[in-house]
Amino acid sequence: MIMGKKILVVVDMQNDFITGALKNDEALKIIPNVEKKLKDALDNGDEIIFTMDTHEKDYLETEEGKNLPVTHCIDKTNGWEICSELRSIYEKGEYQDRIRFISKETFGSKKLGEYIEEIGRDAEISQIELVGICTDICVISNALLSKAYAPNVPVYVDAACCAGVTPTSHDTAIAAMEACHIHINNKGAEPWR
Repeated sequence: MIMGKKILVVVDMQNDFITGALKNDEALKIIPNVEKKLKDALDNGDEIIFTMDTHEKDYLETEEGKNLPVTHCIDKTNGWEICSELRSIYEKGEYQDRIRFISKETFGSKKLGEYIEEIGRDAEISQIELVGICTDICVISNALLSKAYAPNVPVYVDAACCAGVTPTSHDTAIAAMEACHIHINNKGAEPWR
């Protein structure tokens, strides 16, 4: 049996969510797990997609900005960049052509869904796995979008590579994803527990 392509989606592992404007202590603790997951995916030849929360200077005037009035992930700023621990892995020359970056202006990314659809036209997708932050906002949004764009592909979330706004909201999001037939790996093994 020919194995299909595996896709790893690394959601919003950006400075503003880890050490910046929306700092999250739990997010700091998942970095080593996400590093290992990224290295393994690169070694296995998997497709790698980074989503990047991307806002403009008028962020506070947007619908999201009115509901979350904390300026963050402004395009091309330090807070917008992927954390240095992950950048140091993929900036090596041999990996640059194997990784795609998708900027998104809100929680879920239609561009991600369309790219998954595009991959599926060229090759069978065996699974999609998501890791990153925040479990209860962007991870769940993109997991559900992935399921919508590839309804017959198993979608996984590695809980040990995720952090929510709070531990409680992380757990609520995990339960919601399970109810939507998203497979959860390493539930209860989060390094911040």
